[in-house]
Amino acid sequence: MSEAIRLTQFSKGSGCGCKIAPAVLESILHQKSVKPSFPNLLVGNESNDDAAIMELQNGLCLISTVDFFTPVVDDPFDFGRIAAANSISDVYAMGGSPLMAVAILGFPVDKLPAEIAAKILQGARAVCEVAGIPLAGGHSIDSPEPIFGLSVNGTIRKEHLKRNNTAQPGDLLFLTKPLGIGILAAAAKRSLIQPEELKQLIDVMTQLNTIGATVSSLPGVSAITDITGFGLLGHLIEMCEGSGVSAELFLNRLSIIPGAEKYRDQFVFPDNTYRNWNAYEKKVIGVNGPEFITLCDPQTSGGLLIAVEEREVATFTAVLATQGLQEYCEPIGRLFEQQQDYSVKIMSEKNTTA
Repeated sequence: MSEAIRLTQFSKGSGCGCKIAPAVLESILHQKSVKPSFPNLLVGNESNDDAAIMELQNGLCLISTVDFFTPVVDDPFDFGRIAAANSISDVYAMGGSPLMAVAILGFPVDKLPAEIAAKILQGARAVCEVAGIPLAGGHSIDSPEPIFGLSVNGTIRKEHLKRNNTAQPGDLLFLTKPLGIGILAAAAKRSLIQPEELKQLIDVMTQLNTIGATVSSLPGVSAITDITGFGLLGHLIEMCEGSGVSAELFLNRLSIIPGAEKYRDQFVFPDNTYRNWNAYEKKVIGVNGPEFITLCDPQTSGGLLIAVEEREVATFTAVLATQGLQEYCEPIGRLFEQQQDYSVKIMSEKNTTA
């Protein structure tokens, strides 16, 4: 029975594309009020980072994060895998190692059979096993749309903690997965995607960002964040504004999942791509055409954006290569002193200097 059910048809949004718009989220999280002080809380709501960090003792820190969304693919097992990989990614984005996860499930019990929820959990458990952590419990509710994700705890040494607002002028930027996830997911939802394209899409979304924990102890790794619902442009702007820098982004160096550009040119992409562009267009220069779609495409379980000091790039890329990420060893951008009129400048290959 579940084989005939298309999960994506039960949700208005899909994957990280269902995130609240950047401007609305800003107004929710940054209401003016007197907040209690917690000296051991190293990362909290005061920034736009990927997880909360609490220092425990002797330099050991607890990472705590939660992430959930509506279906981005139709197969429930794959939906569970993707949601789990996406949730665990926030721990890797802080440079840490995951420790344990619990599930968050919203399920329309009057519309879908329970066996589908069971398969979603099986998929999540499979990815948790790959990450070496237990799926130790969770909570469920009856909801109008299917919703799934994880709350994940992890650990990190304080000296290895990586934030998204500690990048520096002169750093080079690296991205560890290709773009185009939202575009291909939109094609899948509209029954346009080819089987091989769908397989590649799922492979990208279920790939764990373990490289974050691997490189966090390297010298010269200044900042890390993962690319999700606000697209590459949105999360890069968060890094730039938080760090007090601006960026050049080398458009022709961006890796794209095969098939994504084809659907982009057919104007097949998520509605929230426009939402992202409307939020960020005044902070970027050099966008002259449909490239805004790729730059603002909401990514679900996207790659890590990593800022690295130029003098340490050789060491960093050597580690990428040992982890099977050779194709991402070329920098996609460079950071420099903050500019008054923009946060990000889009560069063509002929103007690239890095």
